[in-house]
Amino acid sequence: MMSSDRRMLTGAGKGLVAGAVGVAVMTLGEKVEQVFTHRPSSFVPAHTLERLLGLPSKPDGQRLGFNLGMHWGQGIALGMLRGVMAEGGLRGPWASAMFTVVRLTADQTQENITGVGAPPWTWPRSELLIDLLHKGVYGFVTGVVADRLARPEPVWVQARRDRSDPLQHP
Repeated sequence: MMSSDRRMLTGAGKGLVAGAVGVAVMTLGEKVEQVFTHRPSSFVPAHTLERLLGLPSKPDGQRLGFNLGMHWGQGIALGMLRGVMAEGGLRGPWASAMFTVVRLTADQTQENITGVGAPPWTWPRSELLIDLLHKGVYGFVTGVVADRLARPEPVWVQARRDRSDPLQHP
């Protein structure tokens, strides 16, 4: 049996892959959505990163690399958590829903603490719905990939399931 620290490292590594797939699918979805809505690309990730790094503000056109780096980097890095969740037996739609909230929280915390963003409940409803849709796609795609890459469930997960099923006990 693999030790828990080894299992966490394994899950984190697999989560990097899952996060990369999740952010790729989310980005593709954003580009398709923008064709229909004519919504411009957001440079909030770029300006958040420049503030986190203490760099001077520059126009959007000069921050494309920062934008891509923050957008992809955060999605890939957060995937590590979902990989660890899957290795620990937290799998399926409930785990992906939990993870989607983490993704939204990570974005909002960084954007708001730097002063780049505003709390989501102050946004126009259409922007909020679009963001929730894209982050949901990311969270669930990352979850499906992480769950597929994870080892079989730990013994304790099966044992708890067996004990908690009232139909299995006389």
